[in-house]
Amino acid sequence: MMKKQKGITFVGMLLVAGMLFFVALIGMKIVPAYIEFFSVKKVITAMSNDSEVQNMSVKEVRNSFDRRAVIDNITAVKGDDLEISKDGGETVVIAQYSVKTPLFGNLSAYMDFTATTSKSRSKSLKGADI
Repeated sequence: MMKKQKGITFVGMLLVAGMLFFVALIGMKIVPAYIEFFSVKKVITAMSNDSEVQNMSVKEVRNSFDRRAVIDNITAVKGDDLEISKDGGETVVIAQYSVKTPLFGNLSAYMDFTATTSKSRSKSLKGADI
């Protein structure tokens, strides 16, 4: 009596390896944009916790962001790109930007990011959309 063979075929293994390679390739291209977004979010959060920012002019807030961005190696957003306003005596800083990352051939990933210091507005804004 013959035993039934169990396992994956060579073609099946190649298909699984190809799918894993494809997912890893896309991940390696997209992850840097998300890492930079989390750095932007960290800077925006640090600014919201800094009591001195509440008394700064718009230009000073932009300069403060630029100084912090240099430390965290943020290149996607500059101080001039920020939306800065006052809401009930609180300085609200919003960074909205998009990143287009070429994947391969003529296929690209387009990602929109939003980070804000406003507690009420952050609930209504998504962190990132693909």
